[in-house]
Amino acid sequence: MRMGTNYTNEDTKIIYKELSYKINGILFKVHNELERFCREKQYSDAIESLLKDAKINYIREKETSLKNIPDFVIDNKIILEIKATPFVLREHFTQTQRYLQDHKIKLGILVNFRSKYLKPIRIIRIDS
Repeated sequence: MRMGTNYTNEDTKIIYKELSYKINGILFKVHNELERFCREKQYSDAIESLLKDAKINYIREKETSLKNIPDFVIDNKIILEIKATPFVLREHFTQTQRYLQDHKIKLGILVNFRSKYLKPIRIIRIDS
């Protein structure tokens, strides 16, 4: 905790904790099974299969009025954005933030399956 900053339980609360943990478990399972060198579609297909098995509600590649199409909208609470690139770039964060704004969803998870070690990144919607 930084000096001079007052934190409350609300500030440190994990958004959609249980659902996030379930999603992360699915992501790690897919990464362990398919490893690092598949295409985004292959990862998305595997994730979709595991979401169905876990009976988690989702919409895959949902079009919006702005034609921003996230990979998954999970339980209308979390946007999951899949990448298979050498690096996560600033534009990937910006893209995920646009999806959060457009769908009015609070939490996004950005994951790059090309990484040797999987590190899902939680992105909180910035209210403008």
